Amino acid sequence: MADGEPRLVLATHNQGKLRELRELLRGQIPGLDVDTQVIDAAAAGAPDVPETGLTFAENSLLKARAVAEATGLVAVADDSGLAVDVLGGAPGIFSARWAGKHGDDEANLRLLLAQLADIAPEHRGAAFVCAASMVSPRLEAVEEGRLAGVLLTEPRGSGGFGYDPILQPDGMDRSCAELQPEEKNAISHRGQAFRALLPHLVAALR
Repeated sequence: MADGEPRLVLATHNQGKLRELRELLRGQIPGLDVDTQVIDAAAAGAPDVPETGLTFAENSLLKARAVAEATGLVAVADDSGLAVDVLGGAPGIFSARWAGKHGDDEANLRLLLAQLADIAPEHRGAAFVCAASMVSPRLEAVEEGRLAGVLLTEPRGSGGFGYDPILQPDGMDRSCAELQPEEKNAISHRGQAFRALLPHLVAALR
């Protein structure tokens, strides 16, 4: 296989997720150049895949299967979101479009904070949840991760993306958006799910 030829495609157009996956994989798979051989859906010419599943795992697998079929590459996908205790697990699979427009982080944050404005600190428990899938011609796998914490009343920090500025992980005094990338990757829901997926990726990319 030619040097730099893509080997793994992440089924997303979200550059934040691509950066996180590259950092998680860096040095983990012998011979894999994460900066040139791990690409996103746009670079692979893969289609957008509707998230029609009812769970994070279903949506993740739908995307990975479709992108693997379209590109012929090993495909990785995740579906992740924020599950708020007092909202019965919502926004959940609707996290990225909670305010109505997919990917409008600021609107999603503001709407959620407004909905929780009268909720006391002791009842503001929430967790980031992630299901990560890998599909290759020989293998399929799904792994999950969870990062529990409490929701702040205002965004804090400029790192990360999505709801990172308002979730403060349990045992910490900073929001996810105030953590350094390596700190976040060490504890994040996505980091947990992708680390659990790593042995399957190693097997698929041999």
